[in-house]
Amino acid sequence: MTSAPASSDNYCYRHPGRQSYVLCQRCARTVCPECQVQAAVGVHCVECAARDRQEAPRVKRGRPAILQNLTGSGAPVVTYAIIAVCVVVFLLQFIPGVTQALQFAGAYVIPATGVSFEPWRMLTAVFVHGSILHLLFNMFTLFVFGSALERLLGRGRYLALYLISGFGGSVAVTLLTNPLQPVVGASGAIFGLMGAYFIINRHLGGNSVQLLVLVALNLAYGFLVPGISWQAHVGGLIAGALVALVYVRTRPRRLKTVQVLLVAAVAVALVAITAVRVLV
Repeated sequence: MTSAPASSDNYCYRHPGRQSYVLCQRCARTVCPECQVQAAVGVHCVECAARDRQEAPRVKRGRPAILQNLTGSGAPVVTYAIIAVCVVVFLLQFIPGVTQALQFAGAYVIPATGVSFEPWRMLTAVFVHGSILHLLFNMFTLFVFGSALERLLGRGRYLALYLISGFGGSVAVTLLTNPLQPVVGASGAIFGLMGAYFIINRHLGGNSVQLLVLVALNLAYGFLVPGISWQAHVGGLIAGALVALVYVRTRPRRLKTVQVLLVAAVAVALVAITAVRVLV
């Protein structure tokens, strides 16, 4: 960009009849008071001021940061979707027979019990809850840990972590409890998220003492209070920690295929454990 030559006299370049001794700081042309535009330093002429406005960086006015976190590209969409599904399923549970159709017990994968073979219940039970307090507590914990992990891992990895954790909880129920005892709830999957958060936090050098205390208290609560499936908690915790260990050990982009194969191997191992239990 070139500057216009300075005026050869002391008259305004736009109004030749008006005498002035003030120069534009950019192009050095003489400007009268009517043609002066106040700048950060000195004054500019009308043309230079217009050019400054065109060249100035424009600030895009978006939504407040808190709304961008909730609804923007970085929003925990999968976490919201899981919460929505759990709420919808809970409402459907007021219809007789819905809970019965979605809950899980080991009997649904062990043919010797005489119950229909319905292994998909190992995942559907993760979206069923026994009471409004059960639902609210699990959804709050899911929102806290799920939102953080989804932003750290991305939606695909996070969804895989959640589903494998929930499946791991059901596998532990099959192995460790009465096959006729039904279980419901997202607790196994949520314990998997807590286990994953611990592994990732430790890998990043964070302090995990408070998380350990939280997990220990919740595990103890499951052991001490009747009516809570501690088996699902333990199974989900182990499965989630294993998946997270795969994630942190295969972070480089060049290991993406290895990561997918190892996560799939964890899922296949859980299926194999269930199959062995079925055949025993």
